[in-house]
Amino acid sequence: MTATFTAATGAFAGMNFLKVEFGGSIAHVRLNRPAKRNAINDTMILQLQACMLGLPESVRCVILSGEGAHFCAGLDLSELGERSVGQGMMHSRMWHSALDALQLGRVPVVAVLHGAVIGGGLELASAAHIRVAEASTYYGLPEGQRGIFVGGGGSVRVPRLVGVACMTDMMLTGRVLDAEEGMRRGLAQYAVEDGKGFKEALRLARKIATNTSLSNFAVMQALPRIADLSHSDGLFMESLMAAIAQGDDAAKERMRDFLEKRAGKVTKS
Repeated sequence: MTATFTAATGAFAGMNFLKVEFGGSIAHVRLNRPAKRNAINDTMILQLQACMLGLPESVRCVILSGEGAHFCAGLDLSELGERSVGQGMMHSRMWHSALDALQLGRVPVVAVLHGAVIGGGLELASAAHIRVAEASTYYGLPEGQRGIFVGGGGSVRVPRLVGVACMTDMMLTGRVLDAEEGMRRGLAQYAVEDGKGFKEALRLARKIATNTSLSNFAVMQALPRIADLSHSDGLFMESLMAAIAQGDDAAKERMRDFLEKRAGKVTKS
């Protein structure tokens, strides 16, 4: 499988802690601090937010990866400094806003994980919609050993993937999960050999990009909100979203294609 990606221009080219490339309907966004294991500083998180909010209309899916040997080793602690309670609160809310732009943005995100996926890196990965983990991947939440607490949305997103008990263990004891255990616990949906992550992510992104925009929007926006609702409220929101999706012209056309045998059936691949 081959793909031609070209470097972004304009505002994207000025994002010194990201590498942004476009290939048709797919954008490839790479964290670009390999010498720091892609540790996230304030500039990088703000650039990531601006990137997600500023994607061209032609983009239908994003592949998120890390330059070098690691996906992301977390928050750059050298920038943490001594903050007041108020400053710490605002810093955490800045991360929340940035990662919400990723999880609840316009297009789905497929993350390619390799090497360290630690602390804030795991918080970032958990905001993606699909995660592909290479064999070298390992996960950790060392905040407990650092005397701090997760602040980038990890206490909300990570337990939804692995459960509260597993996250508690990781934070209290410093337990590290390898790629295999992370896969079993739900931190990734796809496991591949080292060096094969982008190829698999591109395969998935191409599939996702062919979905209707409204269908992708419903999956990204409605599912996490329904999970927060009571049983009856969740079912009601599901009915609303199903009705809206069915009324979309693109959905009607696809249903006609299926009924008139112009579209393939679901098969085991």
